[in-house]
Amino acid sequence: MPGIFRLSTDLILKEIEYCLQLGISTFDIFPALDDQLKDKRATESLNKKGLYLSTIKEIKKKFPEAVIITDVAMDPYSSDGHDGLVKNGQILNDETLEILARMAVAQAEAGADIIGPSDMMDGRVAFIREALDKNNFTSVSIMSYTAKYASAFYGPFRDALHSAPKFGDKNTYQMDPANSKEALKEAGLDYQEGADFLMVKPAMAYLDIIKLLNDNFTLPIAAYNVSGEYAMIKAAAQKGWIDGDRARDELLLSIKRAGASVILSYFAKEFAESQK
Repeated sequence: MPGIFRLSTDLILKEIEYCLQLGISTFDIFPALDDQLKDKRATESLNKKGLYLSTIKEIKKKFPEAVIITDVAMDPYSSDGHDGLVKNGQILNDETLEILARMAVAQAEAGADIIGPSDMMDGRVAFIREALDKNNFTSVSIMSYTAKYASAFYGPFRDALHSAPKFGDKNTYQMDPANSKEALKEAGLDYQEGADFLMVKPAMAYLDIIKLLNDNFTLPIAAYNVSGEYAMIKAAAQKGWIDGDRARDELLLSIKRAGASVILSYFAKEFAESQK
């Protein structure tokens, strides 16, 4: 994707310093790991000296004012490429929760301010909240990927992280794009389990879901403007088919207008630069 890069720890520190100067205060960090570090139980996610946890720690050490969101799911660390533990070709929901909880606590210990469970396992918000509280991380928030749809728009991200499933797809635990009622059900469960934010992902094709959740819940609604949405605008702009800057701003405005109070976007830096 034009303008988007995988960064080593030293370069991510420089990028965050620059973005802080632009007025961006919050950063969602994702790991890209070598396949040799991956296994069925995502054990690398607990490695304090590994890329992800050590980088989070370095960011918070140098920039304590930066708000760090982390990703809780097995797929970046899993040799199977799925968000949950796989056995005999099936995702084991309850067994996965233990792994996710340990992952969340490790990230909080490294300095994460907001935990982002993106796995879509049932009951994980309550399980993670309990684990965080037991380990005295009561002030660490949970931004739940509440309505995460089985979407075609994740392609560039999965390519960058080499995290696509090694078999099958994620349709059994991600949501049916045709089913809006399920979003209300999932949001109600996450609300009851202790989520601090409810997220809709992707954003552009699901503006109605953003509005639906905003109309029915008092929690802040987050929207993830994902890689495929970013890539489409960039590709069309490069072809000269659209005005990329205007399309970017119109898309971000539509997400805000739909009811999102938090927008995660690959456009964040260039949008901030355009406001200077």
